[in-house]
Amino acid sequence: MAFTRATGKHRRPGKMHRTTARAAGVAALATGGVVGNLAAPALADEPSPEQTGLTPVVTIGDSVAGEIDAQAESQKQAAQHAAAREAAQRAARERAAEAAAEAREAQERAAREAERERLNTFVAPIAGSYVSTAYGAGSALWSSGSHTGIDFHAATGTPVRSVGTGTVVEAGWGGAYGYQVVIKMHDGTYTQYGHLSSIGVSAGQAVTPGRQIGLAGATGNVTGAHLHFEARSGADYGTDMDPVAYLRGHGVAI
Repeated sequence: MAFTRATGKHRRPGKMHRTTARAAGVAALATGGVVGNLAAPALADEPSPEQTGLTPVVTIGDSVAGEIDAQAESQKQAAQHAAAREAAQRAARERAAEAAAEAREAQERAAREAERERLNTFVAPIAGSYVSTAYGAGSALWSSGSHTGIDFHAATGTPVRSVGTGTVVEAGWGGAYGYQVVIKMHDGTYTQYGHLSSIGVSAGQAVTPGRQIGLAGATGNVTGAHLHFEARSGADYGTDMDPVAYLRGHGVAI
């Protein structure tokens, strides 16, 4: 029996044909509403996000964002701490500067007070002595007819001191005053020390209260050893003032 070759009419559908047929079938189902009914279940059967890898990506993104936020917060706190440290250091420097300025002012005040006290300190020209001849006493011994100073009892060789702070303007022979020292005081007044047996300072020398300037004696126009002390408002003879009042006005008890 002879076999005949199958014609194309009865061939098995090719791939293109199958695809076309499937498409046509889907179209027919869509027309009948079947696809609409199957759509939801078909979507429900789609792979879960975990299977697609979407969730890990999102999770990694959230983690990175959290780290960024944490770093930003850390940097913010570090900046705040740095600012606080700088403010504290600045405040400490300011307090130190203020304390240093106050210390300097206190030292300056103390120095001024010490200088003021030094300038205002006066002592008697001879320690432990007394006035033997008063100011203004009358006698033919003095050319002016009256005593222009006061005499302090003192034996020859007794130390004679500057009564205050000043500068020596004369140191040498003074005629009737014998060997003498004249000092211009810091306040512009003058003090004179006469009849000295020796002189221990020179003109131009600065002296302080209690500084020894010579020794008492009996040189010049005298009848015995003593110290002649004068206080003057000016450098010239005749500008004398009461030495007792002068010394007491500067705190010297005589």
